[in-house]
Amino acid sequence: MTFYQSSAEFSPQSLSDWLAPDCHGLNFFDVDKSLQGLLDVYMPKDVRDHMVPHYQRLGQISGTDLDDWSRQSDKHQPILHTRDARGRDEDWIEFHQSYRNMEQVAFGQFGLHAMTNRPGVLGWDAKVPPIAKYVFQYLFGQSEFGQLCPISATETTAMLIDRYADEETRALLFDRMVTQDMDDLLKGGQFMTEKTGGSDVSNIALTARQDENGTWKLYGEKWFCSCADADVVLLLARPEGAPAGNAGLGLFALPRNLQDGSRNKYRIVRLKEKMGSRSMASGEIIFDGATVYPLGEVGAQANRGLKMMMDQVNMSRLSHGVRAAAMMRRCLNEALMVSGYRRAFGSKLIDKPLLRRQLLKLMVPTEQALSMYMYTAVMMEKGDAGDTDAAKVTRILTPLLKYRTARDNVKVATGAMEVRGGNGYIEDWVNAKLVRDAHLGVLWEGTSNINSLDVINRAVAKTGAHKALGEAVTEMLEGEANMPGQFAGQLKGLVDRAISFADQVAKEGKETVARKASSALYHTVTASLMATEGAKIGAAGGDASRLLLSRMIVDRRLGSEDPFSMENGEFDRLAGDALLFEGHVTLDQAKEILSK
Repeated sequence: MTFYQSSAEFSPQSLSDWLAPDCHGLNFFDVDKSLQGLLDVYMPKDVRDHMVPHYQRLGQISGTDLDDWSRQSDKHQPILHTRDARGRDEDWIEFHQSYRNMEQVAFGQFGLHAMTNRPGVLGWDAKVPPIAKYVFQYLFGQSEFGQLCPISATETTAMLIDRYADEETRALLFDRMVTQDMDDLLKGGQFMTEKTGGSDVSNIALTARQDENGTWKLYGEKWFCSCADADVVLLLARPEGAPAGNAGLGLFALPRNLQDGSRNKYRIVRLKEKMGSRSMASGEIIFDGATVYPLGEVGAQANRGLKMMMDQVNMSRLSHGVRAAAMMRRCLNEALMVSGYRRAFGSKLIDKPLLRRQLLKLMVPTEQALSMYMYTAVMMEKGDAGDTDAAKVTRILTPLLKYRTARDNVKVATGAMEVRGGNGYIEDWVNAKLVRDAHLGVLWEGTSNINSLDVINRAVAKTGAHKALGEAVTEMLEGEANMPGQFAGQLKGLVDRAISFADQVAKEGKETVARKASSALYHTVTASLMATEGAKIGAAGGDASRLLLSRMIVDRRLGSEDPFSMENGEFDRLAGDALLFEGHVTLDQAKEILSK
């Protein structure tokens, strides 16, 4: 591993040399052997061969320039100007140049917002498959979290306009939303939250009225608007005379500027002072007759706005899972960097048994998130292509991914900060920023309660998606001949139990255990994924270490361990050494360690 330094290499010239460096300067793709191995599992060879040079390029940028710009943007936050020099109420947001530099990389160089909306990005003659796109987000997110919000918002806004807008509205907005020309680009956003509630959108009070010319106008306010500087915004509003509740909500596209170039009639009244994601501007917006374009049929009768908006929510939740996976990878790498360098009490930290255990507790959820988002992305592509079973699997995996990775990210970020020690709490190092940014994940696109209830009360109870998931995972386990049979049987038994438990919780309406049931599903699915991945990669001569990580999930997350008993010392010791020191575990080695 690149992170470790031998004793012979450690020759401090000053007291400062005793302080461990961070990961700045590394190529975040080249050091990520887990990602590279999984590309062979989940990505078609032609896509992989085409994209790997681009991943290497972004990995280098992410570990160097992007890392610098992200830290600068975190310190130099956006500034709201409410009037122009002549006193006109034409608000605008000033960003530090470092933020603009990151935009140029994301939107201009790599087209992260456009690659699944149109062909031709990065020389790929079709639309880039979701699995390939999310690897770019994963590499980008290891340095910059905040800007992944406008990237995702632009992508999904363009997608919904392409899918649901009339021809006139589409012609006005779509092409400019998927361009890589920064001078012509229209960036997207979604303003949803109101004072009456966040996740409970049925209380939305923003009103849409038609004027004498039939043009729709908005009146009211939105309370938490990420990407406040967006050029095209999607929002839910209640047309005048429409019924209360979700059925009365229409979906509208709001341009920042009208076709004559004048500013649309809404105001950013202030920016939020946020704990994390400080580079991206979030604000409060008041609408005073702002012109909007309806998507789909809207009016006094039942509207489909919320149903259409759920397309965005599912993609955003998957994107959040990718962001959490990215930040956990950065946190794990930082912890490995410190523990492989720092000397204390006569040896390196990595040689301390308790610290090794702590590193493995950071590694397991990091690797779970990577496997889960890649599998979900593949299922999403199949579902979009018409595979109804894959669509059901995607329906349950997206809230599962969002729920569990957001929570794990907080623990991993905090644990990595602890490995660095007191310096991790100092803003000179990246750990403090990672901790602050990690907490936002449990709030965006639904809290832990909202996502776990979506899993149980909707995906399970209403669509039966858990059955499709159970069948898919069981088929995957039965189809991998290189996995130890006893371990495969154990995993299949756990799958059956997790599916049955979720079904029981849904049928009995036991909301208090919705999170427990969701966690059981997540851990069972990820353990199964990682076991099959490890067997498949190992059989091809690659690193089979994911088999060992799978066993750790089974033992630590799905077992009923006696709190007063000793751990499985032999397996833990051998697996820990293999995962932290060897860097490459053969399939035979993995099988031998699994037997302990």
